[in-house]
Amino acid sequence: MELKRSWMFVPGHRQKMIDKALGLGADVIMLDIEDGVAPNEKDTARKLIGEALGRERSPGTPERFVRVNAIGHARMDADLEAVLRPGLSGLVLPKVETVEEVLTVASIVTEREPRLNIARGSVRLLIAIESPRGLLNAPAIAACSPRVIGLMFGAEDYGREMGLPTRREGEAQELLYARSAMAVAAASAHVQAVDGVWVDLKDMDGLGGFARQSRRLGFSGMSLIHPSQIDPINSVFSPTPEEIEYARQVVQAFEEANARGDGSISFGGQLIDRPIVERARRTLEMAKTLERR
Repeated sequence: MELKRSWMFVPGHRQKMIDKALGLGADVIMLDIEDGVAPNEKDTARKLIGEALGRERSPGTPERFVRVNAIGHARMDADLEAVLRPGLSGLVLPKVETVEEVLTVASIVTEREPRLNIARGSVRLLIAIESPRGLLNAPAIAACSPRVIGLMFGAEDYGREMGLPTRREGEAQELLYARSAMAVAAASAHVQAVDGVWVDLKDMDGLGGFARQSRRLGFSGMSLIHPSQIDPINSVFSPTPEEIEYARQVVQAFEEANARGDGSISFGGQLIDRPIVERARRTLEMAKTLERR
């Protein structure tokens, strides 16, 4: 699985925003037809997003996902009719609470891919967990379909259902349990965990602190709402030169120890065994992937 660090929401009814987003440095843009679009603008969003998906994607530009409306709603049917087409990397499914909701969409996509000239199995699903019920079912949701590549935390809807204060404090301490539980659920199914949006566009220091905390909790990326947040997020969720060098030394020392018949070693004052080495190898692999972009 190739990890995506930055997932940017783009209102689907705003042509200028779509045009700009297609050339930005985000790993993924999420062209939105759901909460970011008023009901009387949904048709416009479907039309503009369909046209955007038809444009050739240049190397190094974002992958294109679309956030559709609620599963089972007539609006979702209209969304899928408009956006299931070549050029679509995946769908963002909002407010998911059950496995059955995901399987409903997966079945529709599987049925339509062949007749729409879309490579079979290529449309992936990012699942937004935005409620206590969804969080409790998150491990099963993450594992229910090979199309699911990740879980994304919807902090605002979750906070509303929990009765949390409107204004976040510090690094959103009140959401630590929910975010940790979702990261664990994603890891249990070997899919990506994408944290929620940092909503204060003026507080870049706060964004950096929140993103670093997200990474420490086990998230491998974040959603965002403004281009100014792309580079800080990409930076936090990328290995630093120091991390890469340390990982290289760990792998080299462990391989040399294995050649001598040793299963673990002391390196830099720390006991190094296979789990730590595997994490070091993942760091090196991610660094290589980022170099190729």
